[in-house]
Amino acid sequence: MNSLGRIFRVSIFGESHGPGVGIIVDGCPAGIPLAEEDFLPDIARRKPGAKGTTPRQEADMPIIQSGVFQQHTTGSPIMIWFENQNTRSADYEKQRDIPRPGHADWVARIKYGGYEDYRGGGHFSGRLTLPLVAAGVIAKKILHQGDAPIDIQARIMEIGGETDWEKGLEKAIAAKDSIGGIVECVATGLPAGLGEPFFDSVESLIAHAVFAIPAIKGIEFGAGFRAARMFGSEHNDPIIDKSGKTATNHAGGVVGGLTNGNPLVFRVVVKPTSSTPKTQHTLNLRSGEVEPFSVKGRHDLCIALRVPVVLEAVTAIVLADLLLIAQQRPVCWPAP
Repeated sequence: MNSLGRIFRVSIFGESHGPGVGIIVDGCPAGIPLAEEDFLPDIARRKPGAKGTTPRQEADMPIIQSGVFQQHTTGSPIMIWFENQNTRSADYEKQRDIPRPGHADWVARIKYGGYEDYRGGGHFSGRLTLPLVAAGVIAKKILHQGDAPIDIQARIMEIGGETDWEKGLEKAIAAKDSIGGIVECVATGLPAGLGEPFFDSVESLIAHAVFAIPAIKGIEFGAGFRAARMFGSEHNDPIIDKSGKTATNHAGGVVGGLTNGNPLVFRVVVKPTSSTPKTQHTLNLRSGEVEPFSVKGRHDLCIALRVPVVLEAVTAIVLADLLLIAQQRPVCWPAP
């Protein structure tokens, strides 16, 4: 439902136009240095302001409510809260009976019987990615511990089919519409053997977390869909030394559901922003008629522009959990 993880476990809460949004992180080891300013660089990367992003501006200052004492984690649950200070709920009250195409308005109304908070998408809003980024900061700190830190970097590969972002954005501006993109994530420094076969494979867990990011519609690891056009001898990654390093990385760093020590590589598809100024048609629930409709309010032209740091965060959450599981549960008896 609203929680993820076995040992490093996160629970998300809040709504886009409610008092605020937040996250509870349980299972974080004690003694990790942590202060409000540690969150600011990644939070700044998620903030709008660049061309193609929403004009809605929030302070997004993290308020640590528990789990940290004298700027170190205590081992108890960490609660982080972000206040919503810049909302325009009237934009949504006017369109209550007109579910927006591509949004969760109609399905949420069916599921919750009309009691859902519909303002700005409520609990389904991309606003909820903010606390995910906060949890990702903590997870990254866990992954950076020790002599061989695990590093995670995500970057935009293309916008609207263009590797030149400006060209992709200009296509959307010219069409007075929104547009999608592709984002790649790479994790390096991973030890071999993280993950479980079948249901808790590394791909399964990362995909589970990734699809919690609103607007993600696809994922591929390594060669991904290109593998369908390759021979087995071409797709296989030859092992070239005792560390498990491979000559190629078509598997994306995962074999049999387990990390193999090579870079973990995957890409995600980010759909065009559902809220677009272009006139569409949708059902008016009050009149029962399909009518022309244009979404009002403040929205991103291209959500993909703000996805990289969120993608890093959910990846870090999964990998931190797997690392803690591996440290607490040996998979074989020590050699005599």
